[in-house]
Amino acid sequence: RRREAAAAEEEIDETPQEKKLRLAKQYLEELRQYEEERAAEEEEEDAAYATDLIGDRLKEDVLERKGQLQRLVAKDVQPPDPASIRVLRGHQLPVTCLVISPDDRFIFSASKDGTVTKCKCSLGTATGWDVESGKRLCVVPGGKKGTEEQNMGHASHVLCMAISSDGKYLATGDRNKLIMIWDAATCKRLHIFTGHHDAVSGLSFRKGTHQLYSASHDRSVKVWDVAENAYVETLFGHQDVITGLDSLSRECCVTAGGRDGTVRLWKIPEESQLVFYGHQGSIDCIQLINEEHMVSGADDGSVALWGLTKKKPLALARQAHGMQNSQGLEEPYWISAVAPLRNSDLLATGSHNASVKLWKCGEGFRKLEHLWDIPLVGFVNSLKFSAAGDFLVAGVGQEHRLGRWWRIKEAKNSVCIIPLRQRATAPQPPMAPS
Repeated sequence: RRREAAAAEEEIDETPQEKKLRLAKQYLEELRQYEEERAAEEEEEDAAYATDLIGDRLKEDVLERKGQLQRLVAKDVQPPDPASIRVLRGHQLPVTCLVISPDDRFIFSASKDGTVTKCKCSLGTATGWDVESGKRLCVVPGGKKGTEEQNMGHASHVLCMAISSDGKYLATGDRNKLIMIWDAATCKRLHIFTGHHDAVSGLSFRKGTHQLYSASHDRSVKVWDVAENAYVETLFGHQDVITGLDSLSRECCVTAGGRDGTVRLWKIPEESQLVFYGHQGSIDCIQLINEEHMVSGADDGSVALWGLTKKKPLALARQAHGMQNSQGLEEPYWISAVAPLRNSDLLATGSHNASVKLWKCGEGFRKLEHLWDIPLVGFVNSLKFSAAGDFLVAGVGQEHRLGRWWRIKEAKNSVCIIPLRQRATAPQPPMAPS
């Protein structure tokens, strides 16, 4: 009773101004406590979200290493508007190879004229292009045979190129048996590797490293350490010229053996190889889809899907680009380029039948389903998807990259950027108010 009386007496003694001040202080204290509680909750939520992201990424990395990561994107790809295809001119002779920088910002291309370009950049001929503007960033022109030391560029047809996964090094290989290493940012030549005894026809950096694999018409595969400018070892096995090579994270690479009719998986540490049979003609191109599957194309017109544990193709599309009449004989259009969107079910193939074809890989890579034709006149000598899968780049020429069996006069020696539209997903209905 005494306390109640004292409190009542205090209230009586408190003026309206003092009461307002007391209530304001009380409100501010409650607001501070509320903000502290909310900040603590948000911090916990952010930590949980980051943990989930890291967990998802780790899961993806594990699946990618096992070759089990497959993004199902083919069903959402729509045929591009032909008017939206950007054609970049600059090479005087057929474009033979190209790569896209890991950040999807630049395209490096090379040609039979020995030039290399980086959207403003050319090497023997290789050129670098800015994807946004289509502007050449630098050009390293080709020179005459024997002038490589003075002119910095290639002095013969550039047949292949590769870029390291960190975007630091660019490697190019030519018919003069040379491999040139470039600073990808400045297009400055850093080193020349010699050692092959015939044309260098395939290059690939092992993902996450500066280890470089090269393949040649001398039927050998060589391993190099680019950071140390060092030769490592040579592997033999193919019975004909090697026409293509690819690799991912594992310490191994895959090659196409031309007319020996084999695809080979090279296990570098063991110095051993697995041999695969399936095509009837010369195997001209090969690419890894993920760590466990690959795709190849041959001059018998077939496209094959392979699992690295099976010696025969999991799926084979014959006459994939149709038939042509050549000197009175019906024969299939050669498959001159293949490209997968890594770790997905989407593929692209090229020939000289005036189109690039997009394909969907069925479940387990046991089926090839044709999706769309993209009109493109000329020999499609190289294809690459952007890392994000939002565009496809094609290197086009009037001639095949390895020879002059035909010439398509109406074709343009160019790099073509093909935007890929995605089917819009249905919007989610708004949530009902609680």
